[in-house]
Amino acid sequence: MEFDHAGVATEDAAETAALFSDLLDAEIVHEETDEERGMRFVFVDLGNGYVEVIEPLDDESTIADYVDANGPGLHHVAFATDDAAAALDRARDLGIEAIDDEPRPGAWGHDIAFLHPRDTAGVLVEFVEH
Repeated sequence: MEFDHAGVATEDAAETAALFSDLLDAEIVHEETDEERGMRFVFVDLGNGYVEVIEPLDDESTIADYVDANGPGLHHVAFATDDAAAALDRARDLGIEAIDDEPRPGAWGHDIAFLHPRDTAGVLVEFVEH
């Protein structure tokens, strides 16, 4: 497994992505809106991973809840895997609670799954299957 991206929650994805793009001299390579989950995603390519900027589209999304409770900032750290289901099984075998029972569709067409931060040193961990 290797680092895939750091997810940053924000109230303005375009502004935050432009900040990271300028600061890190990195290119914005992908943008998408997921109306069903109420989120907008912008990815900044670092060459060895991404900054994924996430903006809530409405007050009902989980990202809106996060930004309301914590303000903008680091939301999660994601690791690339060839098999997200196997990564979830390994985590469960280690006694780590999974938020997702099985991988689900995520941004950019990837399957994703999250682990509960109370079992991962306070860090929301995401597995990303490419």
